[in-house]
Amino acid sequence: MKPDLLIFDCDGVLVDSEPPTLALLRDDLDAHGLTLTMDDIERDYTGLMMSNVAKKAVANGATLPDTWVPDFYAKMFDRLRDGVALIVGIESALDALDAAGIPYCVASNGPMEKMEITLGAHPAFYKRLAGRLHSAHTHGTGKPDPELLLIAARSMGVDPTRAIMIDDSPSGCIAAARANMRCFGFDTRGDGAHLTATGAEHLAAMADLPARLGLTNPR
Repeated sequence: MKPDLLIFDCDGVLVDSEPPTLALLRDDLDAHGLTLTMDDIERDYTGLMMSNVAKKAVANGATLPDTWVPDFYAKMFDRLRDGVALIVGIESALDALDAAGIPYCVASNGPMEKMEITLGAHPAFYKRLAGRLHSAHTHGTGKPDPELLLIAARSMGVDPTRAIMIDDSPSGCIAAARANMRCFGFDTRGDGAHLTATGAEHLAAMADLPARLGLTNPR
């Protein structure tokens, strides 16, 4: 059954912003007394709001100043202004959704300013999402709480059970499960086990999305 709505996460799903952001986070936490590998960072910190990253880092031994969250956002935004690529295959995937008449929107734990920087570097793509960007910072609720996804579905007039979430983090996949949404856990480098453990279905490439939705014949 084809869905009535696709809800996309932003970082790591629409734009390839996770590598520079997570590398910056690793280096910053190391400077504050918490040494982690990139595997640690990717497994334990991907997809969290920065306020929750700070709480988790402190619990694990980091010594962070009271201004760490806004300070880190400032560093992050400076880094992202250098530019990040769109996820391979995402433009064709949206083309297929448009052709099938299936609407889509975005639900991100990142601030709106971050999406404006990363998506705004691709004006034509950004224009496709105008008015359909939902930030946890704007709505005051973030994944893994399901409310952000429910807000996104309501904004499009769609029953949450008829929507599909696409996310690359456990927190997003958990939010989808809690919202009773089907979910694709997007992982291009592995088997998606950390995402399928939440009940999500593994999606290994954005080019595969139309076929997974029944919009094209499987290859």
